[in-house]
Amino acid sequence: MQGRLTVTRPFMVGSVILALSGMAGCTALFTGPVEEGETFDQPLPGLTRAQQLAFARGDEAFEKAFSVKEGLGPIFNQPSCEGCHAGDGRGHPRTNLIRFGRNAGGVFDRLDTEGGPQLQERAIPGVAPETLPAHANAISVRSGPPAFGLGLVEAIPDAVILAGTDPNDANGDGISGRPNMVVPPDWVGVPQTPSVGRFGRKAGVAFLFQQVANAYHQDMGITSDVLPNENPHPVNGTLGDDAPDPEVSRATIDDVLFYLRTLAPPKRGPVTPEVKRGEQLFQQIGCASCHTPSMKTGTHPTIAALSQVDVPLYSDLLLHDMGPDLADNFVEGEAGGTEWRTAPLWGLRLVGDHLGGTHFYLHDGRTSDVREVIQSHGGEAAQARTRFFGLSKQDQDALVMFLLSL
Repeated sequence: MQGRLTVTRPFMVGSVILALSGMAGCTALFTGPVEEGETFDQPLPGLTRAQQLAFARGDEAFEKAFSVKEGLGPIFNQPSCEGCHAGDGRGHPRTNLIRFGRNAGGVFDRLDTEGGPQLQERAIPGVAPETLPAHANAISVRSGPPAFGLGLVEAIPDAVILAGTDPNDANGDGISGRPNMVVPPDWVGVPQTPSVGRFGRKAGVAFLFQQVANAYHQDMGITSDVLPNENPHPVNGTLGDDAPDPEVSRATIDDVLFYLRTLAPPKRGPVTPEVKRGEQLFQQIGCASCHTPSMKTGTHPTIAALSQVDVPLYSDLLLHDMGPDLADNFVEGEAGGTEWRTAPLWGLRLVGDHLGGTHFYLHDGRTSDVREVIQSHGGEAAQARTRFFGLSKQDQDALVMFLLSL
């Protein structure tokens, strides 16, 4: 993971240091400690000693790349959690996942018996990877979302999110955000009643525990105490691998869950006069109607660091119709084929630091140009888009600089 250095040959490192010690200006060759708030892999402040140890265990498990002998597959997408979340940030387009189904006559079919709703395009030796069914017409390509700040998002009370809903656009501003109310599976251990979805590109998951266990099962083909059966192959049925099931324990799931709950969001970048001007314009042209600057957590039952915290995520966590340019025709819970959860903007300035220096934006990483991102916003965001491109070049630049300060 970025920001870590593993020294495997100390005698060689020592020799290099001695050799360089006589060079003029040699201090410029060595890096110092990473500044707090400048990476995506730092813990929330205020964790107890026991919580810091749990964070470290979860960090190690999150980074672990599984081998075939350890249970990888038989069909999978990536061998590790970090494979989809580089440096705990968003994924690179080359690791995009594909969700698919069939939309016909107003009826959506997840094509469960044909490998849906997620395509596992990789497989262990001797097993054929999945392929898209020819009649699948709802193809949703998605980059892994950032892993930081998820505990804060989970700790925002439902009532706070629901307060921002306006499904019938009662105030006439063209924005009609609504929640994706989803029923969790019984193994999550919560009442099976509709809950406010908040995780995933379409807010299709309400609880972080479900997100973690599903990621092991669907993305890596790793069984656990809560999902102990291998993901069936659409052609060959349920296949075995070289490891007995379950392949990870509930303790491992809980460690990764704690790690994700306590990953801190990065700090804001420098706020220059131009950035301040951009922030004012962001509000004035209506961007903040969906990208809510901040919400507040409630009282967390076990992690004090998550209690009563302002969460500057720049999202209302609601579904919005984003128009044809971003449509995927894929239905997820109550989210339709043109709807997406408002993407949080925090950490935007550091995206490229974890993706080889290139910023990849939107749900599928299709562009590195902020103006192209704005141009693709239709539907409920069309008025804000029109207002942005009606600004002077100087004001447009200021708003972009604001976005890149988050």
